[in-house]
Amino acid sequence: MNIETLREYCIARPGATESFPFDEVTLVFKVGNKIFALMDTESRPSTLALKCDPERAVQLREEYTTVVPGYHLNKKHWNTITVDGSVRSSELQAWIDHSYQLVRKSLPRAVRDSLT
Repeated sequence: MNIETLREYCIARPGATESFPFDEVTLVFKVGNKIFALMDTESRPSTLALKCDPERAVQLREEYTTVVPGYHLNKKHWNTITVDGSVRSSELQAWIDHSYQLVRKSLPRAVRDSLT
């Protein structure tokens, strides 16, 4: 997956928004005003930070050399993935969906209901 394909997949999640709140290179995706993904638009290969269940986060770090604790994020709940082609697109999409669902579940019910 390239950076544009990743962007398109993230923004296609129901209620997802995108912005550059921190600087001009870190693209942030939110649902219900909470972050579920961050993408460095200048790094080559691209990097993508995703929220993750803590146990699964450790498992992914052990299984994939391109998955490390979240850079500048809570390392218990966030992974940073180097998108260099070594992880299948379907896996990346599943990880994005997992992150999105974790954040969506944490939203107030009224906000969650408005996203469907």
